[in-house]
Amino acid sequence: MTQPWDVRDKTCLVTGATSGHGLAVARLLARRGADVVLLGRDRAKCEAVRDSIAHETARTPGVVLCDLSSRREIDRAAAEWLDLARPLHLLVANAGLVTRDRRESVDGVELTMAVNYLAAFQLTLRLLPRLTESAPARIVVVASDAHRIASLDPDDLEQRRGWWWFMGAYAKSKLALLFFQRELARRLAGTRVTVNAVDPGPVASGIADHEPGLVAPVASWLLKRVFPSPERAARTAIHLAVAPELDGVSGTYWRFMERKEPRYAPDRPDVATRLWDWSVERTGADFPELPD
Repeated sequence: MTQPWDVRDKTCLVTGATSGHGLAVARLLARRGADVVLLGRDRAKCEAVRDSIAHETARTPGVVLCDLSSRREIDRAAAEWLDLARPLHLLVANAGLVTRDRRESVDGVELTMAVNYLAAFQLTLRLLPRLTESAPARIVVVASDAHRIASLDPDDLEQRRGWWWFMGAYAKSKLALLFFQRELARRLAGTRVTVNAVDPGPVASGIADHEPGLVAPVASWLLKRVFPSPERAARTAIHLAVAPELDGVSGTYWRFMERKEPRYAPDRPDVATRLWDWSVERTGADFPELPD
Protein backbone atom coordinates (compact mmCIF):
# COMPACT_ATOMS: atom_id res chain seq x y z
CA MET A 1 0.00 0.00 0.00
CA THR A 2 1.31 3.43 -0.95
CA GLN A 3 2.45 5.43 2.04
CA PRO A 4 1.53 9.14 2.30
CA TRP A 5 4.10 11.82 1.59
CA ASP A 6 5.89 12.15 4.90
CA VAL A 7 4.97 15.49 6.48
CA ARG A 8 6.66 14.75 9.78
CA ASP A 9 8.50 17.87 10.98
CA LYS A 10 7.60 19.77 7.81
CA THR A 11 6.26 23.27 8.34
CA CYS A 12 2.62 23.69 7.32
CA LEU A 13 0.78 27.02 7.48
CA VAL A 14 -3.03 26.83 7.54
CA THR A 15 -5.16 29.96 7.25
CA GLY A 16 -8.60 30.13 8.82
CA ALA A 17 -7.53 27.36 11.18
CA THR A 18 -9.66 28.14 14.23
CA SER A 19 -12.87 26.42 13.10
CA GLY A 20 -14.48 24.13 10.57
CA HIS A 21 -12.50 22.81 7.64
CA GLY A 22 -9.31 24.73 8.47
CA LEU A 23 -9.23 23.43 12.03
CA ALA A 24 -9.74 19.89 10.78
CA VAL A 25 -6.89 20.24 8.27
CA ALA A 26 -4.56 21.61 10.95
CA ARG A 27 -5.49 18.84 13.38
CA LEU A 28 -5.03 16.07 10.82
CA LEU A 29 -1.64 17.44 9.75
CA ALA A 30 -0.51 17.61 13.38
CA ARG A 31 -1.57 14.01 13.89
CA ARG A 32 0.78 13.10 11.05
CA GLY A 33 3.64 14.83 12.84
CA ALA A 34 3.70 18.10 10.89
CA ASP A 35 4.99 21.34 12.38
CA VAL A 36 1.68 23.18 12.05
CA VAL A 37 1.26 26.95 12.21
CA LEU A 38 -2.22 28.43 12.63
CA LEU A 39 -3.06 31.74 10.99
CA GLY A 40 -6.10 33.51 12.39
CA ARG A 41 -7.45 36.86 13.47
CA ASP A 42 -8.57 36.12 17.02
CA ARG A 43 -5.76 35.51 19.53
CA ALA A 44 -7.96 33.71 22.06
CA LYS A 45 -9.35 31.33 19.44
CA CYS A 46 -5.90 30.62 17.97
CA GLU A 47 -4.48 29.88 21.40
CA ALA A 48 -7.42 27.62 22.31
CA VAL A 49 -6.93 25.61 19.10
CA ARG A 50 -3.17 25.52 19.67
CA ASP A 51 -3.65 24.12 23.16
CA SER A 52 -6.26 21.59 22.02
CA ILE A 53 -4.03 20.23 19.25
CA ALA A 54 -1.01 20.18 21.58
CA HIS A 55 -2.98 18.20 24.17
CA GLU A 56 -4.08 15.66 21.55
CA THR A 57 -0.85 15.26 19.57
CA ALA A 58 1.92 16.43 21.92
CA ARG A 59 2.95 18.84 19.13
CA THR A 60 2.33 22.52 19.86
CA PRO A 61 1.35 24.52 16.78
CA GLY A 62 2.68 27.98 16.17
CA VAL A 63 0.35 30.96 15.84
CA VAL A 64 0.41 33.87 13.40
CA LEU A 65 -2.15 36.60 14.06
CA CYS A 66 -3.45 38.33 10.96
CA ASP A 67 -6.65 40.04 9.85
CA LEU A 68 -6.95 38.80 6.27
CA SER A 69 -9.29 41.64 5.35
CA SER A 70 -6.37 44.09 5.64
CA ARG A 71 -3.65 44.45 3.02
CA ARG A 72 -1.36 46.01 5.62
CA GLU A 73 -1.90 43.15 8.07
CA ILE A 74 -1.13 40.51 5.45
CA ASP A 75 2.10 42.26 4.49
CA ARG A 76 3.09 42.49 8.16
CA ALA A 77 2.43 38.81 8.83
CA ALA A 78 4.26 37.71 5.68
CA ALA A 79 7.25 39.95 6.46
CA GLU A 80 7.48 38.53 9.98
CA TRP A 81 7.58 35.01 8.56
CA LEU A 82 10.19 35.88 5.96
CA ASP A 83 12.35 37.49 8.65
CA LEU A 84 12.54 34.14 10.42
CA ALA A 85 14.91 31.40 9.33
CA ARG A 86 11.94 29.06 9.05
CA PRO A 87 11.05 26.88 6.06
CA LEU A 88 7.57 26.57 4.57
CA HIS A 89 6.67 23.26 2.95
CA LEU A 90 2.90 23.51 2.78
CA LEU A 91 0.52 26.46 2.58
CA VAL A 92 -3.20 25.74 2.90
CA ALA A 93 -5.14 28.85 1.85
CA ASN A 94 -8.39 27.95 3.57
CA ALA A 95 -9.75 31.14 5.16
CA GLY A 96 -13.10 32.34 3.89
CA LEU A 97 -16.31 34.06 4.83
CA VAL A 98 -19.82 34.89 3.70
CA THR A 99 -21.61 38.13 4.57
CA ARG A 100 -25.33 38.80 4.57
CA ASP A 101 -24.93 42.33 3.16
CA ARG A 102 -22.42 43.94 0.87
CA ARG A 103 -19.57 45.30 2.96
CA GLU A 104 -16.10 46.63 2.20
CA SER A 105 -12.73 45.92 3.74
CA VAL A 106 -10.57 48.57 5.36
CA ASP A 107 -8.94 48.94 1.94
CA GLY A 108 -12.27 49.63 0.21
CA VAL A 109 -12.68 46.24 -1.49
CA GLU A 110 -15.88 44.18 -1.42
CA LEU A 111 -15.28 42.09 1.70
CA THR A 112 -16.01 38.60 0.35
CA MET A 113 -13.59 39.08 -2.54
CA ALA A 114 -11.03 40.68 -0.23
CA VAL A 115 -10.92 37.82 2.31
CA ASN A 116 -11.69 34.80 0.15
CA TYR A 117 -9.56 35.72 -2.87
CA LEU A 118 -7.28 38.73 -2.51
CA ALA A 119 -5.91 37.61 0.85
CA ALA A 120 -4.90 34.24 -0.62
CA PHE A 121 -3.38 35.97 -3.66
CA GLN A 122 -1.35 38.40 -1.53
CA LEU A 123 -0.22 36.00 1.18
CA THR A 124 0.76 33.28 -1.28
CA LEU A 125 2.82 35.60 -3.47
CA ARG A 126 4.53 37.18 -0.46
CA LEU A 127 5.52 33.74 0.86
CA LEU A 128 6.57 32.24 -2.48
CA PRO A 129 10.29 32.94 -1.98
CA ARG A 130 10.26 30.84 1.20
CA LEU A 131 8.17 28.10 -0.43
CA THR A 132 10.62 27.82 -3.32
CA GLU A 133 13.59 27.80 -0.91
CA SER A 134 11.89 24.95 0.97
CA ALA A 135 10.94 22.95 -2.15
CA PRO A 136 9.55 20.47 -2.75
CA ALA A 137 6.58 22.39 -1.41
CA ARG A 138 2.85 22.43 -1.98
CA ILE A 139 0.08 25.01 -1.99
CA VAL A 140 -3.51 23.90 -1.45
CA VAL A 141 -6.19 26.45 -2.32
CA VAL A 142 -9.64 25.84 -0.83
CA ALA A 143 -12.16 26.69 -3.53
CA SER A 144 -15.79 25.63 -3.95
CA ASP A 145 -18.06 24.11 -6.56
CA ALA A 146 -20.14 27.25 -6.04
CA HIS A 147 -17.80 28.73 -8.65
CA ARG A 148 -19.92 26.97 -11.31
CA ILE A 149 -22.74 29.48 -10.87
CA ALA A 150 -20.42 32.47 -11.21
CA SER A 151 -18.81 34.52 -13.92
CA LEU A 152 -16.26 37.30 -13.64
CA ASP A 153 -16.72 40.74 -15.18
CA PRO A 154 -13.24 42.31 -15.48
CA ASP A 155 -14.89 45.74 -15.44
CA ASP A 156 -16.70 45.10 -12.15
CA LEU A 157 -14.57 42.79 -10.01
CA GLU A 158 -15.62 44.71 -6.89
CA GLN A 159 -19.30 44.13 -7.67
CA ARG A 160 -20.47 47.72 -7.47
CA ARG A 161 -23.04 47.38 -10.25
CA GLY A 162 -26.44 45.78 -10.20
CA TRP A 163 -27.89 43.54 -7.51
CA TRP A 164 -25.49 42.15 -4.91
CA TRP A 165 -26.24 38.67 -3.55
CA PHE A 166 -24.19 36.96 -0.84
CA MET A 167 -24.04 33.63 -2.64
CA GLY A 168 -23.11 35.27 -5.91
CA ALA A 169 -20.31 37.19 -4.20
CA TYR A 170 -19.04 33.99 -2.57
CA ALA A 171 -19.14 32.11 -5.89
CA LYS A 172 -17.25 34.88 -7.70
CA SER A 173 -14.53 34.87 -5.05
CA LYS A 174 -14.08 31.12 -5.45
CA LEU A 175 -13.98 31.39 -9.24
CA ALA A 176 -11.30 34.08 -8.91
CA LEU A 177 -9.29 31.64 -6.74
CA LEU A 178 -9.41 29.05 -9.50
CA PHE A 179 -8.20 31.54 -12.11
CA PHE A 180 -5.37 32.45 -9.73
CA GLN A 181 -4.49 28.82 -9.04
CA ARG A 182 -4.31 28.01 -12.75
CA GLU A 183 -2.11 31.00 -13.55
CA LEU A 184 0.11 30.40 -10.51
CA ALA A 185 0.64 26.77 -11.53
CA ARG A 186 1.76 27.96 -14.96
CA ARG A 187 4.24 30.43 -13.48
CA LEU A 188 5.59 27.90 -10.95
CA ALA A 189 6.41 25.25 -13.54
CA GLY A 190 9.88 23.85 -12.87
CA THR A 191 10.19 25.26 -9.35
CA ARG A 192 9.15 22.07 -7.47
CA VAL A 193 6.35 24.10 -5.87
CA THR A 194 2.89 22.86 -6.85
CA VAL A 195 -0.51 24.44 -6.39
CA ASN A 196 -3.81 22.58 -6.49
CA ALA A 197 -7.37 23.48 -5.52
CA VAL A 198 -9.97 21.60 -3.54
CA ASP A 199 -13.68 21.86 -2.90
CA PRO A 200 -14.29 20.16 0.46
CA GLY A 201 -17.98 19.93 -0.34
CA PRO A 202 -20.66 20.78 2.20
CA VAL A 203 -19.11 21.04 5.63
CA ALA A 204 -20.53 21.51 9.11
CA SER A 205 -18.79 24.81 9.83
CA GLY A 206 -19.31 28.14 11.52
CA ILE A 207 -18.59 30.22 8.41
CA ALA A 208 -21.64 32.41 9.10
CA ASP A 209 -21.23 32.67 12.86
CA HIS A 210 -20.18 36.32 12.90
CA GLU A 211 -23.08 37.70 10.84
CA PRO A 212 -25.62 39.81 12.77
CA GLY A 213 -29.31 39.03 13.05
CA LEU A 214 -31.24 35.81 13.33
CA VAL A 215 -30.55 34.32 9.90
CA ALA A 216 -26.87 33.59 10.55
CA PRO A 217 -27.35 31.58 13.76
CA VAL A 218 -30.07 29.50 12.11
CA ALA A 219 -27.90 28.91 9.03
CA SER A 220 -24.94 27.98 11.21
CA TRP A 221 -27.10 25.59 13.26
CA LEU A 222 -28.29 23.85 10.09
CA LEU A 223 -24.77 23.66 8.62
CA LYS A 224 -23.44 21.97 11.73
CA ARG A 225 -26.23 19.39 11.91
CA VAL A 226 -26.95 18.55 8.28
CA PHE A 227 -23.56 18.56 6.58
CA PRO A 228 -20.59 16.18 7.04
CA SER A 229 -18.11 16.77 9.84
CA PRO A 230 -15.08 18.96 9.11
CA GLU A 231 -12.75 15.95 9.55
CA ARG A 232 -14.59 14.03 6.86
CA ALA A 233 -14.69 17.06 4.57
CA ALA A 234 -10.94 17.65 5.06
CA ARG A 235 -9.91 14.31 3.56
CA THR A 236 -9.45 15.71 0.05
CA ALA A 237 -7.32 18.67 1.19
CA ILE A 238 -5.13 16.27 3.17
CA HIS A 239 -4.83 14.07 0.09
CA LEU A 240 -3.56 17.04 -1.93
CA ALA A 241 -1.16 17.87 0.88
CA VAL A 242 0.39 14.43 1.43
CA ALA A 243 -0.29 12.03 -1.46
CA PRO A 244 3.04 10.89 -2.98
CA GLU A 245 1.45 10.28 -6.36
CA LEU A 246 0.76 14.03 -6.58
CA ASP A 247 4.44 14.96 -6.55
CA GLY A 248 4.86 17.35 -9.45
CA VAL A 249 1.11 17.54 -10.15
CA SER A 250 -0.05 21.14 -10.33
CA GLY A 251 -2.99 23.21 -11.54
CA THR A 252 -5.68 20.65 -10.75
CA TYR A 253 -9.05 20.85 -9.00
CA TRP A 254 -10.43 18.14 -6.71
CA ARG A 255 -13.75 17.32 -5.05
CA PHE A 256 -14.65 14.28 -2.93
CA MET A 257 -11.24 12.68 -3.53
CA GLU A 258 -11.63 12.89 -7.32
CA ARG A 259 -10.10 15.20 -9.88
CA LYS A 260 -12.68 17.41 -11.59
CA GLU A 261 -12.69 19.97 -14.37
CA PRO A 262 -13.58 23.45 -13.12
CA ARG A 263 -15.80 25.82 -15.05
CA TYR A 264 -14.06 29.05 -16.00
CA ALA A 265 -16.57 31.69 -17.01
CA PRO A 266 -15.79 33.46 -19.16
CA ASP A 267 -12.57 31.63 -20.05
CA ARG A 268 -10.89 34.30 -22.14
CA PRO A 269 -7.23 35.35 -21.87
CA ASP A 270 -8.21 38.94 -21.05
CA VAL A 271 -10.20 37.82 -17.98
CA ALA A 272 -7.25 35.99 -16.42
CA THR A 273 -4.85 38.81 -17.30
CA ARG A 274 -7.10 41.59 -16.06
CA LEU A 275 -7.93 39.71 -12.86
CA TRP A 276 -4.21 39.31 -12.14
CA ASP A 277 -3.49 42.98 -12.91
CA TRP A 278 -6.38 44.14 -10.71
CA SER A 279 -5.17 41.86 -7.89
CA VAL A 280 -1.66 43.31 -8.10
CA GLU A 281 -3.08 46.82 -8.01
CA ARG A 282 -5.27 46.04 -5.00
CA THR A 283 -2.67 44.14 -2.95
CA GLY A 284 0.71 45.47 -4.06
CA ALA A 285 1.86 41.85 -4.46
CA ASP A 286 3.04 40.29 -7.71
CA PHE A 287 4.85 37.15 -8.77
CA PRO A 288 8.33 37.55 -7.28
CA GLU A 289 11.62 37.12 -9.02
CA LEU A 290 12.74 33.64 -8.02
CA PRO A 291 16.27 32.21 -8.15
CA ASP A 292 17.02 29.85 -11.04
